[in-house]
Order: sequence, then C-alpha cells, then structure tokens
Amino acid sequence: MQNQSIVTEFILLGLSQNSKVEIILFVVFLLIYFATIWGNMVIVVTIIYSPALLASPMYFFLIFLSLLDACTSSTVAPKMMVDFFDEKKTISFECCIIQLFAIHFFTGIEVIVLSAMAYDRYVAICKPLHYTSIMTRRLCCILVVVSWAGGFLHSTVQVIFTLQLPLCGPNVIDHYMCDLFPLLKLACTDTRIFVILVFANSGSISIIIFFILLVSYGVILYSLRAQSSEGRFKALSTCGSHITAVLLFFVPCFLIYARPTSAFSSEKNAFVFATIITPLLNPMVYTFRNKEIKNAIKIMWKRLIMFSNEY
Repeated sequence: MQNQSIVTEFILLGLSQNSKVEIILFVVFLLIYFATIWGNMVIVVTIIYSPALLASPMYFFLIFLSLLDACTSSTVAPKMMVDFFDEKKTISFECCIIQLFAIHFFTGIEVIVLSAMAYDRYVAICKPLHYTSIMTRRLCCILVVVSWAGGFLHSTVQVIFTLQLPLCGPNVIDHYMCDLFPLLKLACTDTRIFVILVFANSGSISIIIFFILLVSYGVILYSLRAQSSEGRFKALSTCGSHITAVLLFFVPCFLIYARPTSAFSSEKNAFVFATIITPLLNPMVYTFRNKEIKNAIKIMWKRLIMFSNEY
C-alpha cells in the first residue's frame, strides 16, 4: 500500500441529504452568517472609533477576538451554504487542506487571545496599582504576535498529520467540512497513532489551557472579596462575559477532540456550534453585558445619523 494520498477530491455528505431540509438550513445559516459578520464588525468599528475603548488592553484584544470569529465563520459557512444547492458536494484535496489549515489557524489564535484576555483581567483586578505599567501596548502587541505564531504552529502540525495519512479510497466524508477526525475514518491504515497525536495537539492543549483559565478566574473571583460592592459588581460583570466566551469556545473543543473517537456517532453538531454558533454568540455576550460597548455603539449611531442628515 502506498504511503501517500491518491485521492484528488472528497465528497461531503453535508448536514442533510433532504433537499427541502437543505433549503431551510440554507436560510437559517445565511441569516446566522450575516448576523455574525455584522455583529463582530460592529464591535470592531465601535472600538476603533472610540479612543477611550481602544486605549484599553481588554478592548484591544476584543478587536482581535471579533475578527477571529468573523474569519472562523467565513472559513466554513460560505462553502457549506453553497453545497446546500449541489447534489454532489465535492471539495478538492488542496481546498480541503486549506480549509483544515484555516480553521485550526484561527481557532489556535483564539485560544491564546482568550488566555491574554484572562491575564489582562487578572492584572486589572488583582494588581490594579501596577496595571498600566504591566499591560502596556507593547506587551499587548507581543501577545498578539505570539497568538499568531501559536496558531500557525498548531495548524501546520495538523496539516502535517493530514498529509501523512494514506488516503487511497473511499473519498466520502460524512461531514460538511474537512477536519482530521473525518479524514482519519478514510485512511487505509491503522490510525491509532494519529488519534493519539491529534489528541496531544488539540485535545490535551484545550484541556490544559481551559483549566488554567478556570484557575485564573477562580483567583480573580477570590480576590474580589476585599473590594467594594460596586467594584465587585463591575468586575463580576466583565469576568462573566469572559467566562461565558471561554465556555462557548472550549466546550465544543472537548466534544470534538478530547474524547474517544467512538464516543459519538457524529461530531457534526459540535462542529456546527464551534464554527457557526459560537462566532455569533460572542458579540452578543460582549455587547449585552457591557455598558461601555453599548454606550459607544449608541454614540457611533448618533454620529452616523448626524452625518447622514448633513448630506
């Protein structure tokens, strides 16, 4: 058996093979996709045009989180929606590798950005007198560069795993996108070592970082005992948004990568939540629970209305 792939394209079964159901799904996911792009871009534009928010490290990281959510959704949603109208949903081997690289690249960056946001909240609440000297713009930029490097390294490892798989047929993937576990089911070799490597690269990293974040937020919540009720309420509101975002991101990762491959018959529901639903919910989490963002959005809309009235 050859040690290289002889498959040139894959056939995706998608979320459904019922044409009527696919039309309904197309409408639903189209609305979700537009809402995701619109919601995240509103946050980005609001922060950029609000000097007070842009100067804050928390909102500096929130810009990148919103951009990452928009990119993650755009990596998967357009192709999935186009496939709803194709009887034979195909993707070339090269495009499959690109999609796999892109989704792990953006999610790998997001893991580090969420960690940076947790560190920012830790310094702000536990070391308030040293906050401005620690969370400098230089440090924020370094953390962003580190996140991009980490995402690139993570996704490159995933692609290397995939290119080592001997895919000599069949080429039918019971999924709507390309990822390692669906591709592992097509490999014509013993994939146990690959499963271990995937878990080490994705599952174990997700578990370790998630528990580190939980511990950091536990330390933050413990330190709030000494603060006033007003300061405690404000800190809890901010941390609540971050904790919600962390749960939305990591829980689907556990369901996909940090479990035995035979635990679920299909990972599609977890993938839909991770790649489609979570990017939509993050802007809601940060706008509905954040007075500063809501006030900045109101000011920006007033400026736009005044500008439009002048012309």
